[in-house]
Amino acid sequence: LPNKTKHHQVRAVAELLPQIDIVQDDPFNSHPSDLSRMGPWALDRVKAGEKTPLPATKVKTPLVELPLGATEDRICGTIDIEKALGQGIKAYEPGLLARANRGILYVDEVNLLDDGLVDVVLDAAAGGVNTVEREGISIRHPAKFIMIGSGNAAEGELRPQLLDRFGLSVDVRTMPDVAMRSAMVRDRMGYEADPLAFCASVEAEQQELRDKLDAATEALKRVEMPREVRLKISEMCSLLGVDGIRGDITTNRAARALAALEGRAEVSLEDVKRVAGLCLNHRLRKDVLDVIDGGAKVALAWRRVTDPARAEREA
Repeated sequence: LPNKTKHHQVRAVAELLPQIDIVQDDPFNSHPSDLSRMGPWALDRVKAGEKTPLPATKVKTPLVELPLGATEDRICGTIDIEKALGQGIKAYEPGLLARANRGILYVDEVNLLDDGLVDVVLDAAAGGVNTVEREGISIRHPAKFIMIGSGNAAEGELRPQLLDRFGLSVDVRTMPDVAMRSAMVRDRMGYEADPLAFCASVEAEQQELRDKLDAATEALKRVEMPREVRLKISEMCSLLGVDGIRGDITTNRAARALAALEGRAEVSLEDVKRVAGLCLNHRLRKDVLDVIDGGAKVALAWRRVTDPARAEREA
């Protein structure tokens, strides 16, 4: 898809996410009362005797784009040159990982990202913390974010260790349904004619989606995952030869999220069936001679696990 289209899709997701409370004027999006989610500057205020919750403000869930040409300093943060030259002091200037904390880090053309930057992002994503040691500055700050990447597989493959960090993988294609295509064209033309009026006309639908997501987030705490369903997930991942257990964990989480979104208190095998391809397709070992795509492999493995008699008949 064209870059503009991908950007719009990601920004549309961010618009549906709830607002968050952050400490006023804090570049790390620190939580006003939870010390484990505070940046170093907010923690310094607490250690100095300021009571929690610190003065806070509500903001949209941050969406930070990581450009391909970004340097490691820009991503991790570096010395504040203005203060160094003007005041003669060493000060830290937060980078993109600080701004993305408690939000979304979006990487367009992620398969073209420089290997050195991939390692930096992986380190932060794995530990939820960014550590900077340079020019006499030593600082650690929280860097917990949802990473969204987009790219064209024809332009290059992703490194396996980065690909594994993405919980879900989706192939975005143009919808073949004529009515839906026509509706998309109508909406786009309406937006281009008058963006403000169009946004106002769909605000009720947007708010309905936000309310549904808020309710699902709260309900997720109460959704039960039966032991037999967990075992089926692990059995399927083992049958597919998925390396590590991140695929198992992601499938469990996605199935619980789907059940919560649709108002069910317990995960069913059908929930797992619906999310398994999204969670596992990109984790399968690639074989250039294999004519079966990942989605078909996952579906076949699931049938073998849940209905071996049927799978044997269809083999």
